[in-house]
Amino acid sequence: MSWIHKLYETYENCQPMIGIVTEKEVPLLPICHTTQMAQIEIVIDHQGNFKRARVVPKDNARTIIPCTESSGGRTNDEAPHPLCDKLQYVAKDYTKYGGGKKSYFTAYQKRLEDWCKSEYVHSKVQAVFEYIQKGQIVEDLITCKVLIIGDNEKLSGKPEKKDKNIQDIFDVLKDQSDAFIRWEVEISGDTCSKVWEDKTLWEKWIKYYSTTKQVKTLCYVTGDELLAAEQHLAKLRNDRDRAKLISSTDWSGFTFRGRFTDTKGCNTYQTCGVGFKITQKAHNTLRWLISRQGYRSGDQAIVAWATSDIQIPDPLADPLSILGEEELVSDEPDIVLTAQNLANKLKKKIAGYKTDLGDTKDVVVMGLDSATPGRMAITFYRELTGSEFLERLEKWHETCAWVHDYGYNPKTKKRIRFVGAPAPRDIAVAAYGSRVDDKLKKATVERLLPCIIDGQQIPRDIVDSVVRQACNRSVMNGWEWNKTLSIACALFRKLNEKEGHSMALDEGRKTRDYLYGRLLALADSLEQWALNKAGEDRQTNAARLMQRFADHPYSTWRTIELSLIPYKARLGAKSQKRQTLIDKVHSLFDHPEDYTSDKKLSGEFLLGYHCQREALKPKKDEPESIDDANIREEEQI
Repeated sequence: MSWIHKLYETYENCQPMIGIVTEKEVPLLPICHTTQMAQIEIVIDHQGNFKRARVVPKDNARTIIPCTESSGGRTNDEAPHPLCDKLQYVAKDYTKYGGGKKSYFTAYQKRLEDWCKSEYVHSKVQAVFEYIQKGQIVEDLITCKVLIIGDNEKLSGKPEKKDKNIQDIFDVLKDQSDAFIRWEVEISGDTCSKVWEDKTLWEKWIKYYSTTKQVKTLCYVTGDELLAAEQHLAKLRNDRDRAKLISSTDWSGFTFRGRFTDTKGCNTYQTCGVGFKITQKAHNTLRWLISRQGYRSGDQAIVAWATSDIQIPDPLADPLSILGEEELVSDEPDIVLTAQNLANKLKKKIAGYKTDLGDTKDVVVMGLDSATPGRMAITFYRELTGSEFLERLEKWHETCAWVHDYGYNPKTKKRIRFVGAPAPRDIAVAAYGSRVDDKLKKATVERLLPCIIDGQQIPRDIVDSVVRQACNRSVMNGWEWNKTLSIACALFRKLNEKEGHSMALDEGRKTRDYLYGRLLALADSLEQWALNKAGEDRQTNAARLMQRFADHPYSTWRTIELSLIPYKARLGAKSQKRQTLIDKVHSLFDHPEDYTSDKKLSGEFLLGYHCQREALKPKKDEPESIDDANIREEEQI
């Protein structure tokens, strides 16, 4: 029950956020309410007289509506919402005009009538009840041209031609008989005519619905005797999500057969009970958090939050998302200093979160997934103090850091450089290709989450897979391979963090794999320079033979080195600097057998390759000495 308690605590700390509707996010809902996407808005007066109606634009369709436990989680059409609902519920003349589904007007009318007879009736609810009894909703909507009928006087299908300047029901819905209705009641002196924004109406419904519940139970979250929850909420990951974390009575399906003696047993005294207000607050909070700041991939959802509602960084984001593009501008001319500068900016950003969050505030990280449409499981759950969470996140970005340039600004259409750990979703794509299966991607993200939150070692098989992909350069285009290469370097550095690999070129490092990586970068650079000078657009021999080079470095290097002879001749004296660097790297091999061995290279050669390639790029304060292929690619994007 710990997760419910933390979500309930968060709800109580976020009271000012209740009911604030935005276009993209699910609002934090009051209890006994849910949201629906409305297509038609009907305006009536205080006496229940029709005034006008309109089609609701998609960007304004999300509507907060009262609901019961049954209607909020309905999987069939038998449980009406008490106020706003689909046309087949609210319209008495639905079948008269050929509605394609069964009418549930009688059940809807009875639900609304019971509310109106209670002491918690609201004037707007009374006006809606007066209007629906007239039985002419569809007729009124046809008269004002919101609904469209055909020659047979029935609701028609989508017309072949329409006025492009007029929005009609088919702009927001395929079948107009499936339209969802919301109400606006204009009362003199009342500044809030929209029922979905009237907080006094919310409070009336909550009080009324609470009086309809009778059974109490010991709430295992608060320890108090509270009204028992009969059902628990769905729609946690999206509006169409039917999976639940807590299952309710399923007597007809016999899911709980033999475990309870009556249909109420599994909700009250025969199991661990939860108060209906507590579970609604907890589930509403989880839905809000996932919509606002959660990571979602198919059925998988992962969210991290502070129970005090203080903003925290997303543990599954890369530094580009945490810092924001405006923070990534650096005035340092040298590439190494730029990397250090950007890394320091990330540290300062996390330090700012520490100041706001403090040491003792609770942070929760929660992962959800479902194997079936109706059941959901918590796949990951951790409770940490604010300082623990931020320290582990900072360590992840420090030990798994590398220089990346695959960030992208859609406005300027340029790549953005950043330093830090790659996002888990990018790691999954780098490890298994752009066509990675959704299940494999989810499993990879799930395996990487403990590495970030718990500080566990990164799985070796994931690192090896990314390294193999980075070596297979010929099957990827330029930007995709550059992204895979930098992610491979980051993961290999993380796996071998005791080695103390630097993101800058380490000219004193004499390990065999690192030196062979430098040689490959120098050969690649020299040949690319000669090809650019001749106006040829093709891969270098170093690029084409990279996979073979990783498996058989010595024999492949001899092939690459011999292929450089014509390019050296083409460049003449200009290639002398590259040749000198190649000779210098050759001299750094301490043992001849290290150089002549054809033993397979580890991922360290990618570090040497990447660092040497970065060192060869022209500095901002120096004239260009080579036309680097990657620089050309960035300028053309």
